[in-house]
Amino acid sequence: MTDYERRIYELVSASHSHMTAEEIHRQLKAEGPAVSLATVYNNLNKLWGLKLIRKVSAPGSPDRYDRAERHDHLICRGCGKLTDICFSDLTSTLQAQTDEEILYYDLKVVYLCPECCQKAKGEGKL
Repeated sequence: MTDYERRIYELVSASHSHMTAEEIHRQLKAEGPAVSLATVYNNLNKLWGLKLIRKVSAPGSPDRYDRAERHDHLICRGCGKLTDICFSDLTSTLQAQTDEEILYYDLKVVYLCPECCQKAKGEGKL
């Protein structure tokens, strides 16, 4: 693993904020030597391809990167906030519904966070 790969892996693994490539880039630049955004993207894609980190995609938001341990996500439809949550493992339930072997799944549940719910109620949209 190169120094950049190792540092990016460490940043993503230690963070619970689901950093974007741009946030990782800013962090690396603040730590020292110049690094290009392209280098950050290349290293993120390599780490993701090796399944050392996860890429979390949501419509209308930039890709975010997360540690590889098994967990699910709540994504607010209003503000885009991404929150970790651990639902019961659904592998056996999903496997019973298909003839194909399920290797893993990535569950993203879309909801309205309490702040956006309150705002929607105030605007008469709920």
